[in-house]
Amino acid sequence: MKPIGVFDSGVGGLTVIRELIHQLPCEDIVYFGDTARVPYGIKSKETVIRFSMENILFLLKQEVKLICVACNTASSLAIPAIKNHFKVPIVGVISPGVREAVYATQNKRIGVIGTKGTIKSRAYELEIKQLDPKIKVTTAACPLFVPLVEEGWLSGDVVMAVVKTYLKPLKDAGVDTVILGCTHYPLLRSLIEQVMCKDVTLIDSAKQVAIEVKKILANEGLLNKGHKGKQKFYVSDNPEWFSGLAARFLGRPIKDAKKMSLV
Repeated sequence: MKPIGVFDSGVGGLTVIRELIHQLPCEDIVYFGDTARVPYGIKSKETVIRFSMENILFLLKQEVKLICVACNTASSLAIPAIKNHFKVPIVGVISPGVREAVYATQNKRIGVIGTKGTIKSRAYELEIKQLDPKIKVTTAACPLFVPLVEEGWLSGDVVMAVVKTYLKPLKDAGVDTVILGCTHYPLLRSLIEQVMCKDVTLIDSAKQVAIEVKKILANEGLLNKGHKGKQKFYVSDNPEWFSGLAARFLGRPIKDAKKMSLV
């Protein structure tokens, strides 16, 4: 039984793993976190494409049947290039979230929050406009969200002040739907909900990605059945740091993350 392959620039993609385990409990999963080269959000497009290619080649050595690009920056900058190079099905985190957001919005005003790299790429904005040109998109880069999450700062006055500052343009624009355009952001969901108010729909890309993966595997006749799925975790550096953060993202600790060199 071939596993699903997932890669991310670091630990954020574990929110995708959590959803895959929830929705596809019979599937084996191989995760690669490129912790030696994180963050991707400040890298050039050419560099992100090269890193993504190398990550995929590693996962293909694990004989995966599908690859999920769990990094928003890689999804926004590298997906077209890598889909042209590999035959294996590749799922990014942008398209599934965009489709759900376009379906969910009532007033045709969607907000997108993400890293500087993701927002600068305009990937979400362009895909939304492709599906519905009438939708008004308001974007906001939230560079402090990732370090706050990785430091475990998920509540308190300081974090709330940061969240309010970043989300002000979205509130001012009157959006009724917000895409959490980074896999770290679901951990700040409760604060984002408080700031945006309950009438605003939050789109968690991780959840939509898992739904998309399930659909593809079912259509290809590749779903596993009657088997309790197992997960393997690989990183390019510092497995102790990765394992320490994993419990926060995955909901349980990881003890056997292995360091692997891509060179």
